[in-house]
Amino acid sequence: MRMPRRALLAPTVALAILAGAGPALADDSAPTPTETTATAPPEQPEETNLTEGAPETDAPAPSDAANHTGNSPDGRGCEQGWYYHPTTKAKDYHKGVGAEQANWNGTSRTAKSTFTSEVTGTIGIAYTGELQVKGSVAVVEIQGKFGVTVSASLTAKIGNSISVDTPSHKTTYARYGVYRLKSYGYSQYVYVNCGRGSKHDVTIYTPHRVGWAIWEK
Repeated sequence: MRMPRRALLAPTVALAILAGAGPALADDSAPTPTETTATAPPEQPEETNLTEGAPETDAPAPSDAANHTGNSPDGRGCEQGWYYHPTTKAKDYHKGVGAEQANWNGTSRTAKSTFTSEVTGTIGIAYTGELQVKGSVAVVEIQGKFGVTVSASLTAKIGNSISVDTPSHKTTYARYGVYRLKSYGYSQYVYVNCGRGSKHDVTIYTPHRVGWAIWEK
């Protein structure tokens, strides 16, 4: 028995499936998946001061750039500028697009819940710390370091549907959006003589895949 769905107010922070629980995912070209849903609300990123949107240009050179001295290891010099260095990969966190949806099964049998995305939205990079390079530069470095495919932005489109089982007297919740890969790294300025400036720590979320976050209560 299919129950009507209702929209709830959207949360204000990014969502992710809890560690150890298999998310039910769908993209705009794949068939409706049937993975088991999580049984608790997705956890949220630890950071509350995320900056949404990456820099469009590299930051200016540090104030001491003109006076920095050092020796190039091979005498040929380096290309001066900001560089980004990824260090550690974490996991995916979900950033929803549009309102959270829910379906209550008040019957004594398992029911089928079908959810459909109702808006189109584009999700970009988010970060904390000092990301001194363009977002596209950080994406290339993260892909090379971890062997994953990430983007500066991904679009979750209207009309994508997913169907899952809702147990008796349970509510299934769903939200469509973009999973972003959380990773750690640092920005650092390299001088023409190959000397290096201070490291500026960065925690960054890069769009990884489009899909649903599904959970039950």
